[in-house]
Amino acid sequence: MTRAGERRLRVRVRGRVQGVGFRPFVHQLATSHGLTGWVRNDEQGVLLEVQGADVQAVPGWLRERAPPLARVDDIECDEVPPLASEPGFVIEASGRGGLATVAIGPDAGLCAACAEEVCTPSARRYRYPFTTCTHCGPRYTITRALPYDRRQTSMARFALCADCAREYADPADRRFHAQPLACPACGPRLSSSLEAIIGTVRAGGIVAVKGLGGYQLVCDAADEAAVARLRGRKQRDGKPFAVMVASLASARRLVTLSEAEAALLTSWQRPVVLARRLGSTGVAPSVAPGLAWLGVMLPTSPLHLLLFHEARGRPDGLVWLEAPDDVVLVVTSANPGGAPLVRSDDEARATLGGLADLLVTHDRDVVVRADDSVTRVVAGAPVLLRRARGYVPGAVKLPRPGPPVLALGGHLKVTVCLTRGDEAFGSQHVGDLDDAATFAFLRETIAHLERTLEVTPALVAHDLHPDFLSTRLAQSLGLPAIPVQHHHAHLAGVLCEAGRQGPTVGLALDGFGLGTDGGAWGGELLRLEGAGFTRLGHLAPLRLPGGDRAAREPWRMALAALHRLGETTTPSGAPPEQVEAVRGLLARGVNSPWTTSCGRLFDAACGLLGVMPVATFEGEAPMRLESLVTQPVVLDGGWRVADGVLVLDGLLAALPGRAPADGADLFHGTLAAALVDFAVPHVVDGVIALSGGCLMNAVLAELLVRGFAAQGVRALLNRAVPPNDGGLSLGQAFVAAALA
Repeated sequence: MTRAGERRLRVRVRGRVQGVGFRPFVHQLATSHGLTGWVRNDEQGVLLEVQGADVQAVPGWLRERAPPLARVDDIECDEVPPLASEPGFVIEASGRGGLATVAIGPDAGLCAACAEEVCTPSARRYRYPFTTCTHCGPRYTITRALPYDRRQTSMARFALCADCAREYADPADRRFHAQPLACPACGPRLSSSLEAIIGTVRAGGIVAVKGLGGYQLVCDAADEAAVARLRGRKQRDGKPFAVMVASLASARRLVTLSEAEAALLTSWQRPVVLARRLGSTGVAPSVAPGLAWLGVMLPTSPLHLLLFHEARGRPDGLVWLEAPDDVVLVVTSANPGGAPLVRSDDEARATLGGLADLLVTHDRDVVVRADDSVTRVVAGAPVLLRRARGYVPGAVKLPRPGPPVLALGGHLKVTVCLTRGDEAFGSQHVGDLDDAATFAFLRETIAHLERTLEVTPALVAHDLHPDFLSTRLAQSLGLPAIPVQHHHAHLAGVLCEAGRQGPTVGLALDGFGLGTDGGAWGGELLRLEGAGFTRLGHLAPLRLPGGDRAAREPWRMALAALHRLGETTTPSGAPPEQVEAVRGLLARGVNSPWTTSCGRLFDAACGLLGVMPVATFEGEAPMRLESLVTQPVVLDGGWRVADGVLVLDGLLAALPGRAPADGADLFHGTLAAALVDFAVPHVVDGVIALSGGCLMNAVLAELLVRGFAAQGVRALLNRAVPPNDGGLSLGQAFVAAALA
C-alpha cells in the first residue's frame, strides 16, 4: 500500500552515462534514501523510476553526485502514479528499442582505488597490469560496436572467474558491469615480466610496450645515449618527446605547475601536459631540445604505474607516491617514420624489432589506435594540442539536430568528425596524410565511428583544397560533398564549441589554407554569419621563395621579408651558396607565391633573429622563438593598417641585429597588439573567435586574450578540439550542418 506523501518520478538521463557506473550509483543513491523503483540502460541513455518521500531531490543528486567518468547533459522528469507495492530498488536488464543516441566512453586513467590494489601485497590483484573498474580503464580502444557489452569488446575471449563474476554481478561493487573486468586468474597476461622491462630500461635499452591504444616506446629519460638512440631508430626529427613520472610530486621536480596544470595532469583523462621546465634537471638534453616547455604525464594504466613501483623496489601501498622520485621515462608512440601507431602484435613483431631491444605484448587486442592526448593551459583553461586517448569520442553539441554529416579535415593533423542528431563526435588524431598507411588509418577511423555511433552519413564535408587526399576521398564516397574553406572551418569550430550562431568576427592564424581566391591564406580576419563568411582583411603578403621549402627553412622567409623592406643584408645562418639564387627567385617572382600566413611570419622573425635558420619539422623554429619570451614588449610604430591589410614592416625592420631573446619579446608583444588593433573595429557584440595553429603558442594566445579584454572584447578559443588542423573537422561539420 502506498505510504502517505509518497510520489513517483520517471527520470530520463542523457549524456555519458553508460559504462561509467551510473546504474550502481543510482542503486546506491536510492537504497540509501529508502527509495523504491528501478533503473536500466537503453538506446537513449539511462531511464529510472523512483518512489518515496524524497524523490523531488533525485534530479539534483544525479547531477551533483554522478560518478567521476559520467557527464550528465540532460535530465527530464515526469511524475507518474505511485505503485501500491514494490519490494525495493532493482537494476533491470538493458533495453534497446531503436537507434542509439549514446556513445562509448573514452578510455580513463587509473583510479586511486585500483592503484592501491595493484600496490598492496594482500590484494587479489597485486601487481596485475590489467586491473580496472567502472571508474577507470579502457573503453573506446577495446570496443568493436554498440551496445557496450563485454561480448562487443576485446575482453570477450576472457571468461570471468568466479570471483570476478561475483564482482560483476554485485550492484554494491565498483566493478559492477565493468566490461574490461579481469584478474590474474582469468584475464590478459604480459609476455614479459616487470623486472625484465625495468632491467632493460636501466641498462640503456628501449622497450616496446603494448599500451591502451597501441604500442609505446619506453626508455630512461635521463640517459642521453638512450634517448638519442631512440630518436635515431624511430627516425624522429627534432620533435620533443613526452616523459612520464610516477606522481605529481615527481612532476614538480621537472616543471612548474599551476593549479590548473596540476588538475589537468591528475585528471581521469591523463593527458600529456605541456608545462614550463625547471632548467634541465632530470631529463636528457635531446628529450626536448631548445624548448622551455616539457610534456609531462602521469601513469595512464596499471602497467605504467607498476613500472615505477618495480623501479622503487615494490613499496607497499601508495605512500611512496607522495615523495618525489628521480625515475623519469620517455614514453612515446611506436610509429616508425611517422606511420600510424602500431596496434597489432603481428605488426609489432614485423616493424618494431629494429627499434626496440625488448618487445612486450599481451593477449588483449587493441581495437582502436589512439595516441596520448597532448594539452596545455592557456588563459587559465586547458587547450588540446592533440586530441586522442581520454577525450575521444566525446561530443560537442550542435545548435540543432540535422542529417548526419561526415567531415574529413584537411591534410595535416587529420581528424574525422561525424554528427548524430545534435551532437558532433570527433575522432582521435589520425595524422598527416603523407603515406598509404595513414590514409588506410583514416578509412579505418571513419568505419569505426560509423559502426560505434550506428550512423550512416548523408553528407560529407571537406577542405576547399582539391588535391588533399581527404578531399579526394570525400568526393569518392557517392554523397553530396560540401567544400569548406580552411580558415572558415577553423573559426566555425570555435563557434560550435561556444554554441554561438549569430554574426561573429574571428582571427584565423595558421600556416596554410587555400583561399577562395586560390591564394595561400593564413592570417585572416573573417566575419562568420550562418553558413557563410566574409573576408574583412588579412596580414600583408610575403613571398614563399621555393614554395613549401620556406616552411622548413626560416632563412628563406627572412630573405622574403628583407626583400619586401628593400634590404639586401643576409640573415644569420643562411647558406651562402643559396642566398643569391633565392634572391633571384624573389626578384623575378618565380617559384615564390604570395602568402598571408601568420605561421610564415613567425618563420620570417626566426630567420631575421637567427633562431634556427633551418628546422627539422614545420613549426620547430616558432616553438623555439616562443621559448625565448620572458617579457613581451610593444614596438611603437611597429604596424599600420591600410585598406584591410595589417602591415608589420616596422616590426620586421626592427628585428635584424637584435639578441634572439629581445627579439622574441618584441615580436610576440607587437604582433599581439597589432592584431588587437586590427580586429577590434570589426568586432560584433563584444566577442571575437581565435583559432589556427599559431594559437597553440600560449604566449601569443594569452596576449591576445588579455589585449582584447582590455578593449572590452571577449576572446573565444578552441577548448574541445585543437586550434590547429586537428580541429578542422568539427568546423567543417558545423558549417555543413548549417547548410543542410
